[in-house]
Amino acid sequence: MTYNLLKGKTGIIFGALNDRSIAWKIAAKAHEEGAKLVLTNTPVALRLGTLEKLAEDTGSQIIPADATKSEDVENVILKSMDILGGKVDFILHSIGMSPNVRKGFTYDNLRYDNFLKTLDISALSFHKILLFARKHDAINKWGSVVAISYVAAQRTLYGYNDMGDAKALLESIARSFGYMYGRDKKIRVNTISQSPTMTTAGSGVKGIGSLLDFTERMSPLGNATADDCANYCVTLFSDLTRKVTMQNLYHDGGFSSMGMSLKAMTQYDKSFNNCD
Repeated sequence: MTYNLLKGKTGIIFGALNDRSIAWKIAAKAHEEGAKLVLTNTPVALRLGTLEKLAEDTGSQIIPADATKSEDVENVILKSMDILGGKVDFILHSIGMSPNVRKGFTYDNLRYDNFLKTLDISALSFHKILLFARKHDAINKWGSVVAISYVAAQRTLYGYNDMGDAKALLESIARSFGYMYGRDKKIRVNTISQSPTMTTAGSGVKGIGSLLDFTERMSPLGNATADDCANYCVTLFSDLTRKVTMQNLYHDGGFSSMGMSLKAMTQYDKSFNNCD
């Protein structure tokens, strides 16, 4: 079912890779709700992924860019305004990668050059996007910027490693720019703390299968899927959420508010069957 929530709106989607990507689902849903889009990812990701298929399906143009490079980010902002005919209404940041996780270095044995790359890719890229969008006055009044985060910004999760630090920084950037952008331009900046999701990047997290099982048992509503996240994100791009800003919004089926659930307890203590 569609609601035309984004009819007449334009946006930039950073981070879609393939149809397993949260950003892919969000772009597809935004298009379905009436938005016109520009898509962007790194040249390497464009070779490895299938972004051209998404561009074809949504009638979008692709701008190759490395979001860690200031000149690339600025180019995306400027070219997007040319393509879309002026200021945009929303921007999505869905970028995250840890070389330490990929290479199996644990948190107590990090390679610091990798750690800096994790922060640059997963958090400072968001700062660059906001900085250049603000510099070029690229977002319409009451526009919306959303970044995808995770509960590991607040809680320690085994195997998530330095990505937890990156997500904490990401959320802090959203608050800092959210104040400035809201005060001066009435533009909203929020993060969505999504359930663990089996994306291409998520599949690289150690123990992701067990984590998905645990969070499914712990969450009263079950894990939120990438499609669920797309539906939620579209509401944040829309005019229905004009007074929501500087928030980290949990979209995790209730996991972030739980201590222990019956399903989880039963799994670990088979004799525990009569308590609600």
